[in-house]
Amino acid sequence: MAAVKSSSSQRLAWLEGIRIFAAVMLLVYHAQLLFTDYAFTPKPLGLAANLRLIEVASDRLGHNLLTYILSFPAWFGFQFVDIFILISGFSLVLSLKGKPLEVGSFLQHRLLRILWPLWTVAWLSYPFLWAIGIATNSYRPDLWYVFAGASFPLLFEYSGELLLKSSGPWWFVPLILSFALIFPFLWHLLRRWGSRNLLIVSLALTIGYRALAVYKFDGHPTYVVLDTATDWLPFLPFIAKLSTFVLGMVVARAYRAGQGPLFWPTRWVLGFGILFYVMGFICQFSRLGWVFADLLLPIGLTLCCMVAFQALAQIRLAKSTMLWLGAHSYSYFLIHDFVLDRTINLVVEDSRVLYWLLLPAMIVATLLLAMVADHATPLLQRVVMGILRDLDYVLTIAPKIQIRSWLPQVGDRVRYRNEAGWTVIKIERLLDDKEVFLCQITDGQRILWLNEDDLEPDTHSSLNDSSISRNGSKYNSLS
Repeated sequence: MAAVKSSSSQRLAWLEGIRIFAAVMLLVYHAQLLFTDYAFTPKPLGLAANLRLIEVASDRLGHNLLTYILSFPAWFGFQFVDIFILISGFSLVLSLKGKPLEVGSFLQHRLLRILWPLWTVAWLSYPFLWAIGIATNSYRPDLWYVFAGASFPLLFEYSGELLLKSSGPWWFVPLILSFALIFPFLWHLLRRWGSRNLLIVSLALTIGYRALAVYKFDGHPTYVVLDTATDWLPFLPFIAKLSTFVLGMVVARAYRAGQGPLFWPTRWVLGFGILFYVMGFICQFSRLGWVFADLLLPIGLTLCCMVAFQALAQIRLAKSTMLWLGAHSYSYFLIHDFVLDRTINLVVEDSRVLYWLLLPAMIVATLLLAMVADHATPLLQRVVMGILRDLDYVLTIAPKIQIRSWLPQVGDRVRYRNEAGWTVIKIERLLDDKEVFLCQITDGQRILWLNEDDLEPDTHSSLNDSSISRNGSKYNSLS
């Protein structure tokens, strides 16, 4: 089988392995572009002409067969961006764990999972980048773009120019935010229309839009460097990659039912993977192919990677390592351009020897910084939320003394949201500028902690009536 039977864990080791591998390949891709000054990007000249351009560009990395072989895959590292989109759709469906989707809580959780690591990396990185620039008398981030990047998405314009000035690869963040926002709607349609119908509609929309983007809007894919009227802007909206995201959702739904490509024989998975990848690879080098390339490449690459990483996941040490590394893949992606830019511009410069020697060091250093960022994110979140809560408390206009007709007591029968049957089982009294009571209540099945203002006495209970009278007298005497 191409997949291990479904387990209770929603983090699949082979999937986490693909995540971190994709992040590393994007680092290698950007490192090669930066060192060679963008010596090669796909051109709409056909396959043969592009292979000749790659051969010429690779000479900047060394004049031997080994460097050519090592550098060839890196020219196409951009293809792993679409793998992130496909597995994002897959992962979001798995994250539901078969439960109904609560839109509000889902959006809050998902958006903050995207934004908090970005804010952590931005807020912690800018002071260091500024210090490095001063110490080496080199480039320092422009203060306007620092401010705009640190406050994203409060300050944001759709082209992503503000984020690009902070870190080039960050153009991807608004895209994944877009998919998070439309996921609840797509999930509703998936259940209502069915997998096949939603996939057909999304495929038609994506192909139609990409055709307009190439032939009417005069744009080009994000990985192409070409002088056109609209540059890469038509390929930034989510609709340019909609079917890839939907495909991930469809595959995840089939996976939860024990069906789909994750349960095909390995030879089928590998065969289809190679076929889709070859077709997508050829499509990269023509305008007509641009309509289809980004639909075919992530399918082919993901299937091939799935076979490789599922095999690795059979090894216990490799499985635990992939789970560990995959957890840092997003921060890895956010940080890698900072490491590359400063290392190559300040240390490597034009030295081929230093480039090949320091490339592994840049890969490892980015991982270490990603781990630091991931450990700092919860702490930073607590600090920021604490400051906001304190600020809210200071600025909130409210009476300092609240007149109560009822003082909660353990054993009181109360109503919560007009629902009877609750009993107070514990009380904590907080003293700030005003007196606050936190009540723990139960209905025999559930236990909740609530502010006493969310409760009201159950006046239908004679026991509680007497308690109210007793408590009211007690409170009045205290007043």
